[in-house]
Amino acid sequence: MHDFYEIAETVSIEEILQKYPIAADFFENMNLGELDQKKPLADALEMADQDWIAELGTDVDDVLEQFADFMVALSSPEDDVFRIGSITIVGGTYKDGSPEDVELTVRTGEVLSIVGPTGSGKSRLLGDIECIAQGDTPTKRKIMIDGVFPDDEMRFELEGQLVAQLSQNMNFVMDLSVREFLLMHSKSRFCEDPEDIVARCFECANELAGEKFTMDVKVTQLSGGQSRALMIADTAFMSSSPIVLIDEIENAGIDRKQAIKILTKNDKIVFMSTHDPLLALSADKRIVIRNGGISKIIETTEEERLSQAVIEKLDETLMNIRNMLRHGELITPDNLQNTGGIDEITL
Repeated sequence: MHDFYEIAETVSIEEILQKYPIAADFFENMNLGELDQKKPLADALEMADQDWIAELGTDVDDVLEQFADFMVALSSPEDDVFRIGSITIVGGTYKDGSPEDVELTVRTGEVLSIVGPTGSGKSRLLGDIECIAQGDTPTKRKIMIDGVFPDDEMRFELEGQLVAQLSQNMNFVMDLSVREFLLMHSKSRFCEDPEDIVARCFECANELAGEKFTMDVKVTQLSGGQSRALMIADTAFMSSSPIVLIDEIENAGIDRKQAIKILTKNDKIVFMSTHDPLLALSADKRIVIRNGGISKIIETTEEERLSQAVIEKLDETLMNIRNMLRHGELITPDNLQNTGGIDEITL
């Protein structure tokens, strides 16, 4: 972790703001905008009118300590990113109390789909992974990190670092524009070039979304699909979490195949709960959930990969029909023959 107290004593305010844009919020909140930015924060405070400093209800040492605390709280530099090689799911119990006899190790770069009937426990498995369960959830499952059961101290340290989760419902409460939202995230995560990251996230989100949107639109005005597309792009380009959990991405109204491709490009471990056969077969393995437990683990075979190609053609046909509906076209036998993927349609 950077020694931000030392930085405040040796690095000019101008350089601090250039390297750590989020620091501007500290200076604004502390009403320190009049300081000489050519000097380190410590020197600038010493040279400032001390009566003015006193009116702020603080002193030089206190400001430096607050600055260091502020920066440490928001900093996530690349050197401090938590990295893992694998996680292991150790079985607990089914809903009826019978043992869930499974121990599944998933390594960095692997993608697993989670399938099963509605209410079978797919989301519960994602929840167990998110909280690094240690037998303290309804399933009694335990999660190992790199072959070790983490103690409470390690679980606390990992909170917020291990998992990025994309749930079925993405509702924003902040009245920010898309640009403001992305810029805030890029600065808080200390991205080296916030403007470039914002531009890339925005472009990616618009590629995924069914309906395009602009940088100026408020995030509270985005549709469900647009919101999910924005958060997928945000997770892909800004999140350092080594595990990504996705709950039924097919319901988001986005290009789900492209979304998975984007999320898996950075050697993360990806778990996705899904009812979509195309997504399920795109994973390396799929976990079958029944009665609240893991009943089967299936490795995707080459034969299934061939089936996936057929499913992709059918999916393309359905997507074309959806687009016809969205654009007000009539769904007639002649029009259906031109959607692709179906050689003959009998109505």
